[in-house]
Amino acid sequence: MTSEKEIFDLTIIGGGPVGMFTAFYAGLRQAKVKIIEALPQIGGQPGMLYAEKKIYDIAGLPEITGEDLIKNLKEQMSRFDTTIHCNEEAFDFHKDEDGIIEIQTSKQKHYTKAIIITAGNGAFRPRKLEINHADQYEDANLHYFVNNIEGFRDKVVAICGGGDSAVDWALTLEPIAKKVYLIHRRPQFRAQEHSIHLLSKSSVEIVTPFVPIEIKGDGQTLSSVVLQESRKDNTQEIEVDDFLINYGFSSSIGGLKKWGYEVKGNSIVVNTKMETSISGIYAVGDICTYDGKVKLIATGFGEAPTAVNNAMAYINPNNRVQPMHSTSLF
Repeated sequence: MTSEKEIFDLTIIGGGPVGMFTAFYAGLRQAKVKIIEALPQIGGQPGMLYAEKKIYDIAGLPEITGEDLIKNLKEQMSRFDTTIHCNEEAFDFHKDEDGIIEIQTSKQKHYTKAIIITAGNGAFRPRKLEINHADQYEDANLHYFVNNIEGFRDKVVAICGGGDSAVDWALTLEPIAKKVYLIHRRPQFRAQEHSIHLLSKSSVEIVTPFVPIEIKGDGQTLSSVVLQESRKDNTQEIEVDDFLINYGFSSSIGGLKKWGYEVKGNSIVVNTKMETSISGIYAVGDICTYDGKVKLIATGFGEAPTAVNNAMAYINPNNRVQPMHSTSLF
């Protein structure tokens, strides 16, 4: 009987930046809110993978690191008593005759009146360097993301990759590292034009078109990387203190893909209310799609109030979709 269970107004699946802001905004509507997050902590990719990386497209903040963004969002959430369950993956749901939704996670069942899915791109993991014995250096100086930027101070760092992340990390580490190499298999980079312009003016040594074919070390710490020119036999070896791989991340929305709403690729289709094809289930941020969708944190922040306000009207049709302004609430 769900009447014996604790029932929340809104349960947010995904505790990244958009999920955190969604929880805060739901608090403004006096909703009883729960977050379910698959990772060991809330914060999503900016908190876990890009803590030191600067973000420039948050309105009102000229620049902010991933770590500080998550810190600020936690402080914003602290105005309200949000229940948080980490290390739990939601994989199924059932709606009873009273409209209460039962969510089955990897650990337990949760009960809610409506769901807002903010799971980003789903569970993510780095694309690994496919070179013999590379895995034995992963606990030393072969990295797939940066937790502490100071660990690269006065070091010789080689970065592999051709996208925004690789270029951004090369520019971020340049002022503190002794030397930065940026290695890519093609002469052209896929990063934003402004970042590529900054790269051309920097001291970063660009090594293209080359790919790593061998890493050398003592079995615990790697000391050099052997590179081969793409489609040629030319090779070169560079000595490094740290090797950073930015080949991107693979992700999957897992069980969320099978919940019965309309899905395109790895994205959940929503309408103008941010509602899925199942009433009472909404989606915002990178997990959702609609015509003209742009996947940015800023976009997700803007979608959150739409989902929350329409979800509150779904729960109680007497509630207004358009709420009071926050300046009137505090």
